[in-house]
Amino acid sequence: MPSLAQSILVASQQYTIYVSFIILFSGVAGHLCNIFVLTKLKIFRGNPATTYLIAESIVNLFQMLIPFTTRIAMNGFANDLTQTSLLWCKLRSVCAQSSTLISLSIVCFAAIDQYFSTSYHPYLRRLSSPRTAQVSIIIVILLWILHGIPVAIFFEIRSSSGCNLYDLGMVNYVAYVYYLFLTGMIPITISTLFAILAYRNVRRIIRRQIPIRRRKLDQQLTAMIMVRVAFLVVTTLPYVLQRIYSYVVYISKEDAVYRAVIQLVGAITISLFYMDYSGSFYLFLISSARYRRQVRNVFVRGCRVYRARRNQIVPRTQVSSDAYDLQSIS
Repeated sequence: MPSLAQSILVASQQYTIYVSFIILFSGVAGHLCNIFVLTKLKIFRGNPATTYLIAESIVNLFQMLIPFTTRIAMNGFANDLTQTSLLWCKLRSVCAQSSTLISLSIVCFAAIDQYFSTSYHPYLRRLSSPRTAQVSIIIVILLWILHGIPVAIFFEIRSSSGCNLYDLGMVNYVAYVYYLFLTGMIPITISTLFAILAYRNVRRIIRRQIPIRRRKLDQQLTAMIMVRVAFLVVTTLPYVLQRIYSYVVYISKEDAVYRAVIQLVGAITISLFYMDYSGSFYLFLISSARYRRQVRNVFVRGCRVYRARRNQIVPRTQVSSDAYDLQSIS
């Protein structure tokens, strides 16, 4: 039934084009808004969890602009430079794997840090610091870039399957270590566990003698991180399972319909996977009414200052970050 297989392939291609562009543009805009708001408001400055959230948005911007756009070109427009350039074949694998693992690690660190910072025990709270966050981010960046280089060495271009891994040992490593553990079980387990522990801490935070402003900030960041972790679990699991299946199960070229169905399922799970790397800003808006007010205050005040400067109606004045904080703790 070649006509059915062709129809499925066309549906897969159209789905990839339209959904991917929505994810791309909304993701880039969302991460830029995240970075702007989190760096603009004084209340977030110097907070380790904020450092992780800003770093994640920067890494995810890279993920959107390089690995994801090239995947749109490959799957949506059949424009695959990895089939003709061995250098790009290897370099893209390093970019995709490294940015994925860096982002997942940062989410885990954010959940761990939020558990430490909300802990009842002073020695655990001391483990949460901007310096620790910065060092942790630098370490995971170097670690996962170095991890991606040896894997990229084994990527080859062959006429049968194009740019891919053909060494059996490396195929098993990618399927059972990279996808199953590094992308799947380890980040999902760690981030979920510490997000739950941080939530338990926040529920008991009322008993501690801490300023109400700090208490509200801890509650806000914990809610944001919990929703971020939950979304990670929901969107990553289908992709991990699909990728493992594609590596370990042989699909005959003669079964065109089955191959087309697998490609369509792959397009759907990949779009879910990249939604995880594009949706943090919108998740934060949904999970925190306080964050919605903070975003509105930043952009409304920014627009007012811009119009005032452009029209030269009022003298140029600097808007204090404290003004934003007055709204952000209401």
